[in-house]
Amino acid sequence: MREALLPSFYRNMTFKDRVTELLHEGLKVKPSIFLIDMDVDGSNKISITLDGDYGVTLQDCIDISKAVDQHLDREEVDFSLEVASCGVSSPLKLTRQYKKNIGRTLKVKTETEKIEALLEAADDEKITLTWSAREPKKIGKGKETVVKKVEIPYQDIKEAVVTINFN
Repeated sequence: MREALLPSFYRNMTFKDRVTELLHEGLKVKPSIFLIDMDVDGSNKISITLDGDYGVTLQDCIDISKAVDQHLDREEVDFSLEVASCGVSSPLKLTRQYKKNIGRTLKVKTETEKIEALLEAADDEKITLTWSAREPKKIGKGKETVVKKVEIPYQDIKEAVVTINFN
């Protein structure tokens, strides 16, 4: 009975498709907020993880939760809904996250190395990291401080996490 009350484009959608559509509609209203991850498991537990160009507030999570929840019928499908911001120590997943963290220190793991350095730049293909290192002098004894700079394509990054300094 209830299905007849739904618009025709919803009748042919899976539950996950409907949730995805509602989520994207809710995010259109908040252009500085973006989706990191969305999952609907077998028991219809909906888990949504968000990030934002300027962070994510509790009100942002509430608004997105309402945008999804208010348009789903619990009598039609029993579900639970969890909307959260990605944690401070969560690995970066999207180019947009790298761009918003320019000027912060990252711990970056690639296949061959681990680097903790300042994120100097991020574009659509790669990131640029800079850091100071003590190296042996080219001439004479002792060490000197040199500035290192490396560009790493996103496909070479296994994990990148923003480090938090309490200084």
